[in-house]
Amino acid sequence: MPSPSQQEFRDAMARLGAAVTVVTTDGPAGRSGFTASAVCSVTDSPPTLLVCMNRGSRQNPIVKANGVLCVNVLAADQEALSNLFAGRTGADLADRFATADWHTLATGAPALSGAVAAMDCVVEEVLEKGTHSVLFARVSAIRLGEPRSALIWFSREYHPVGLPD
Repeated sequence: MPSPSQQEFRDAMARLGAAVTVVTTDGPAGRSGFTASAVCSVTDSPPTLLVCMNRGSRQNPIVKANGVLCVNVLAADQEALSNLFAGRTGADLADRFATADWHTLATGAPALSGAVAAMDCVVEEVLEKGTHSVLFARVSAIRLGEPRSALIWFSREYHPVGLPD
């Protein structure tokens, strides 16, 4: 039986809605961040996330070398920040971080003020699969933001989801 084409797979995945996050890191390799929608929970005991990161990304070796990350779940009104960290504006990393307020939780990775949730993590394992690095990250600290609508990526577009205005 033939495998689906890369385009068929991408089209099917576009129909799987996902939370939009900005994943950040800081440490000996420097401060960095990228937009990701391939993030999910693995287990709640111990609390662990799975984060997929393109192996060709300039942020990949930085996150791995630092060994820490913070998954910042974006609110519906933070679409511009998502585009910024996705590299769509051409802004360098310093300018990306300068557009928002950041603080730290346990690991020193930047946690976004105003995020729906920020989950600060230590990377425990990295698996290389095809074009991506799959990071298993144990959650060290959580900061929940004010309850409000979140941003999702569905059908190659942003959509708000959650609480009514």
